[in-house]
Amino acid sequence: MQASEVARKYFDAALRTALEEKIDSDAVARQLLSLIVHKYLETRSVQDVQSELRFVADNCDPDADYM
Repeated sequence: MQASEVARKYFDAALRTALEEKIDSDAVARQLLSLIVHKYLETRSVQDVQSELRFVADNCDPDADYM
């Protein structure tokens, strides 16, 4: 199993649980992002984490061609 498959499995499970518990999916996604940032900060500098987040933010448009 690849990292992307593991992440997708648990992300989907979190969203299913949120739906069952009537918890806003955006709130769950924010909490997951917060956990990810805290995990990154265990081994990476603040600047590196900020750079990672900027890259994701700058490249999140599904309609853009980044080639």
